[in-house]
Amino acid sequence: MMPEVNFLAIIVAALIPSILGSIYYGPLFGKQWYDSLGKTKEDMVPNNMALTYGLALLGAFVLSYSMKMVIEGMHKGVENGELVFNSFHTFGHGALHGALACVFLICPVLLSMSLFHKKSGKNIALNLVFWILCCSIMGGILDSWN
Repeated sequence: MMPEVNFLAIIVAALIPSILGSIYYGPLFGKQWYDSLGKTKEDMVPNNMALTYGLALLGAFVLSYSMKMVIEGMHKGVENGELVFNSFHTFGHGALHGALACVFLICPVLLSMSLFHKKSGKNIALNLVFWILCCSIMGGILDSWN
């Protein structure tokens, strides 16, 4: 039995990395991020903007959908021998699930990749914090917006 899926919530959650990224890597920490890469803002303009942002959005959609399935899997219970998807659906609870999923699934991959790409500690920290924030907000949206 699969949980019901609210695709509007999945789409809204999938927009979070783009929305938060424009703030986080823009006015909030943009200068520090560019400095951590040894690059300028102009250096970081994608060669094919439509392809880059399109694939990033597709990846965020896959992440959002997967996160919803993981969160619902953690909410399952058994009633009369049937698997029931229910339980404690709040923004904070979903944010916790999102943060934990990120820390235990996404951050190790980002850390490993960043180390082999010889990224600076500052760059690694900025990226890890960004994704923990993204996944927390995404998880909150996905869990509370059933």
